[in-house]
Amino acid sequence: MNQTEALTRPPENKWLILAAWLSLLLISDLPDIVWTYLSGPLPPWLAGAKTAAIAAFLLLCLAWSALRPLWRFALVMLVFCLALRLSAWVREAAWFQDRFLGPSPSFSTGYLGVYILDLGVAAGVIAALWLVKRHRREFFLVKGQPGAPIGPVRWLGIRPGQSWRTFGWIFAGVAGLGVLIPTALEVQPSLDLLGRAWPLLPFVLLFAAVNAFTEEVYFRLSLLATLTDIVGKNHALLLNVVFFGLAHYLHGSPPGIMGFLMTGFLAWLLGKSILETRGLLWAWFIHFVPDVVIFAFYAILYVKA
Repeated sequence: MNQTEALTRPPENKWLILAAWLSLLLISDLPDIVWTYLSGPLPPWLAGAKTAAIAAFLLLCLAWSALRPLWRFALVMLVFCLALRLSAWVREAAWFQDRFLGPSPSFSTGYLGVYILDLGVAAGVIAALWLVKRHRREFFLVKGQPGAPIGPVRWLGIRPGQSWRTFGWIFAGVAGLGVLIPTALEVQPSLDLLGRAWPLLPFVLLFAAVNAFTEEVYFRLSLLATLTDIVGKNHALLLNVVFFGLAHYLHGSPPGIMGFLMTGFLAWLLGKSILETRGLLWAWFIHFVPDVVIFAFYAILYVKA
């Protein structure tokens, strides 16, 4: 760490760090994972319990001066949980099911309904971030500086003096290939399937773009914008890694520990890009490229079925 970083790094408060970790783990997918392995199907009250837990934590932050620096984080996460609850309620409504998720929805209609709701969740988180931060640049909802220096990482071959303008493209390409190769080996699409799925390409690009944006908003910006100045860059990035990795443990591709490690590493990389470029552009693009591959294979499986 150089002298400038040492001067600008927030003083470490172990109690704030511990409180941030405990509160985030309570509302993460960790309770879902534990319950699934111990008891099977998730109970309907679990999501409500998580929302109640973060609401109680927010009240504690407001009432106890020692935890007050975390109130913005608690508020944003409470809005996230409430938005998820509202999204789930709408998704189960009969009119929504009939319109978007009927007995045999088309590829475009089925995902369109899902991502309309997802955009609503992201909009709620953005509104909360705007409320507590006031300006888009304070919660990284800007392009940032695409050519900003990238922090050296020896084991990734990143040396001092290099920039995100180079490594952003490299990381996006590697992320795309990292999904493409194993998925192609598993699915083994024929030329006929590729030809039949080709007309769905505009929807593949649209849904990949939306998914990359919404996940960056509520998994990345929500934490980095509200925690970095409180617990420091390293803890904020690690919290982001665990939160994102746990979200893909049960339902990732692949699921389990490998899915956790793969998405956790991606979360670290994307969070690093946001903090170092002070913007969302590279994180969104690096996330978008593998999502294009994923949705392309969803389209192939759709026409195959």
